[in-house]
Amino acid sequence: MLSPTRRSFLALGAIGGLSLLCGCTDEGDKDRKQAEDADRAVRIRAVAATDALLASYDAVIAGPGAGQADTLQDLREDVAQHRAALAQGLPAATGSPSPSGSGAPAASVAALAAAERQTAAARLADLDGASPELARLLASVSASNAAHAAALGDTGQVAPAPAASGSPSPSAAASGPASATGSGSGSASPSAKPSPYPSPQATALQSALAAEHAAVYGYGVVGALLPVGPQREDGRASYAAHQARRDGWQRLLANGGVSPTAAAPGYRLPFAVKDAAGAKQLAAYIETQLTGAYVELTGTSTGALRAEGAAALRETALRAVHWGAELPALPGMPAADGAASGAPSNPPDSTGSASPSA
Repeated sequence: MLSPTRRSFLALGAIGGLSLLCGCTDEGDKDRKQAEDADRAVRIRAVAATDALLASYDAVIAGPGAGQADTLQDLREDVAQHRAALAQGLPAATGSPSPSGSGAPAASVAALAAAERQTAAARLADLDGASPELARLLASVSASNAAHAAALGDTGQVAPAPAASGSPSPSAAASGPASATGSGSGSASPSAKPSPYPSPQATALQSALAAEHAAVYGYGVVGALLPVGPQREDGRASYAAHQARRDGWQRLLANGGVSPTAAAPGYRLPFAVKDAAGAKQLAAYIETQLTGAYVELTGTSTGALRAEGAAALRETALRAVHWGAELPALPGMPAADGAASGAPSNPPDSTGSASPSA
């Protein structure tokens, strides 16, 4: 038998390499297709639920909620924007104003508020299996739904997102104005030492920690200027909630083999704060700024940390509203100009300190 020539080996090697490359490409395409199909299913489900919520708004506005039509119309507009964002990439005919099997529309403002809370929980239920981009959107929509429910008087708890096993296990610890409106604050504390965080996830967690360092400083100013009574107690509760978040992120980073970002030597306020009105404005500013950090953490992370990022986003959105901020339909999501949606035009710098306004 003739021995194979070197050229034959090279040819066989080239074919083998080509087959291997084709196999990897096919496998990558398959994974991408599965991810796209999973996101598509989540989007279709979310659009159908959002259509049902829009139908409930229409029924309540036309009936028992006629006296609150202006407020309800504003909230309905947010929900319509949720639908538009969730429907991106889907056929135009996906969903309907009153999808079959969705049940009868809400018959009262209280029922509408409960529907908003239930919708917030439903978006979180799909969080873990979503792509990073869709996870950011789902968490933002859920936070907006929770804020709507609170604005309509619902004080029920939004069911947390199911966390994947093997991830850091967050535990609820702190409380504040957000918990009074049905969110429940929390601090992240690992039940076991986790694996080192991937670089993008560690970066997002460090950004959240830096933002919490700045928030703790800012609330020290807020608390000093609020009058004795309920407002000051709210300020103290928010201060404690941010301390708990800060400490929780520090523990997670340290246990994940990452040195936690330290607080800056000092922070500049975004504007002059001289009285209680300015203190409330600063509190609203702080919370609004944090929504962007937590949207990013939710999208970048996975498992329990993703669920905790979404919970932190909801809490800070509720506190922002509590302090008088006007949240956009999609809190924390990038706006058309690339800034965080709803963020003031004077965002903090990379160290978390706020630059003075002109």
